[in-house]
Amino acid sequence: MSRDQQTHAMQHTLPLREQLRRSLRGSLAEHERLLRALHPLDQPPTGEGWNHSELSDLLPPGPPVEAAVLAGIVPRDSGAQVILTRRTETLRQHGGQVGFPGGRTEPDDRDAVAAALRESQEEIALLPTQVQVLGYLDPFVTITGYRVMPVVAVIDPAFVAVPQPEEVAEVFEVPLAYLMEPANLHQVEIDHRGRIRHVLEYAWPGQRIWGATAAILYNLRRRLEQTR
Repeated sequence: MSRDQQTHAMQHTLPLREQLRRSLRGSLAEHERLLRALHPLDQPPTGEGWNHSELSDLLPPGPPVEAAVLAGIVPRDSGAQVILTRRTETLRQHGGQVGFPGGRTEPDDRDAVAAALRESQEEIALLPTQVQVLGYLDPFVTITGYRVMPVVAVIDPAFVAVPQPEEVAEVFEVPLAYLMEPANLHQVEIDHRGRIRHVLEYAWPGQRIWGATAAILYNLRRRLEQTR
């Protein structure tokens, strides 16, 4: 490790992780368990997506489009919070929907982490220096043909979001403890091209957290539950 890397770790990485540890104490996602539940950064998960079999007959032809999202956890004195965005209504795809910052992986992106950080900076002005990446969740495939890699990270609580108005209408936080409580997650039916599908949804006041976003949070909960 170079001197600059050591300085960065002492001034940034270690304090952020300690803040996260304190904010998770006593909750389902205590710090060490959270780290064990994630795929390590040097071993990104492979495969088509943990839900691929459910959608195999509905996916568009051809290989999936690679994408990445940032599942950012903000340590607060009141407990850990998850950063979510509500997309601008006028977007052609997913307008008005709640999701994580992120998007398509571009050729210049070194990996999913680079894509998630780039998209987060573009969408909500989150600087890479305000992020400590922890690991990966399992990839998730969307019905529109994207293979999404969720990148879990701790976010500097001093971060102030500045939404890019062409893409993001609102940035808000939801307590991680609420999202990890099984009773708060429900299964609902939707009609997709004349076919009934079951999707997951949280009933958070004023927001509809459903679909891929709810499924990614469910994946986090399941991985935590299976980690001892």
